[in-house]
Amino acid sequence: MLPVGLREYVEDLLTERSGNQVLIEAVSPVGGGSINQTTALKTTSGPYFLKYNSASLYPNMFVLEERGLKRLHETGEIHIPQIISSGEIGEFSFLLLEYIDSAVTGKTFWEDFGSSLANMHKHTSDQFGLDHDNYIGSLKQSNTNHPSWVSFFIEERLEPQVHMANLSPDTQKMFNKLYAKLDEIVPAEAPALLHGDLWSGNYMTSTRGEPILIDPAVYYGHREMDIGMTKLFGGFAQAFYSGYDATFPLEPGWEIRVDICNLYPLMVHVNLFGGSYLSKVKAILNKFTA
Repeated sequence: MLPVGLREYVEDLLTERSGNQVLIEAVSPVGGGSINQTTALKTTSGPYFLKYNSASLYPNMFVLEERGLKRLHETGEIHIPQIISSGEIGEFSFLLLEYIDSAVTGKTFWEDFGSSLANMHKHTSDQFGLDHDNYIGSLKQSNTNHPSWVSFFIEERLEPQVHMANLSPDTQKMFNKLYAKLDEIVPAEAPALLHGDLWSGNYMTSTRGEPILIDPAVYYGHREMDIGMTKLFGGFAQAFYSGYDATFPLEPGWEIRVDICNLYPLMVHVNLFGGSYLSKVKAILNKFTA
């Protein structure tokens, strides 16, 4: 059941947008999210996708997500859902998007997806970070600019998660040992525009067979971060990596470095969902610091 105030506000938004009165006829839950309320709206002007949450718990969450989606869209390299509106009404913040019917991937889907992401990664900046902070899941994500990827990765990605998790002194020492080695391990590259949370739940396939990105945590970072996330929960099809590499070849050894990249999302999972992910974190630290 959609909260009454939010329902009326969305109807008014769609009415103003279309020039005709729009009513919500049905609301159906959409699976896949563990943080936000996600719904499909059947309206008199067609289907829409709405997600919402507490405005006080997660201030500006969806306004910031809209900014990230727009940043990805502006590259012209990859599709995102059409944005209708975002904002706050009463106790709720919301994001209203076009509704996308998910389809089966076609023969060239994965290769096209990899190539499109590679072209998106060619969009760069003079600093690692972003001009505003945002969220990764329900956690705030600091995007303070740094000229160095290693300093950004340590200070804006790993250290905030390490402090939040209140790790044992031994595990903190392992992180410190890794920090001292990162300049030697990670190749220097220009900041790349990243999706920032590119796991299998954050892309869709349109009825035209195109890859569509959703739920970003955008910033300019090392492009292996996006590639690493695709590997975190099983990996994408091999054609994805072939398409990427044919368009923007990765530096040798990237397959080994994805574990380092995934320390960040794994620590996010430690802080969001509990310590069961900590064993994976420790295994990676052992691998690079033993």
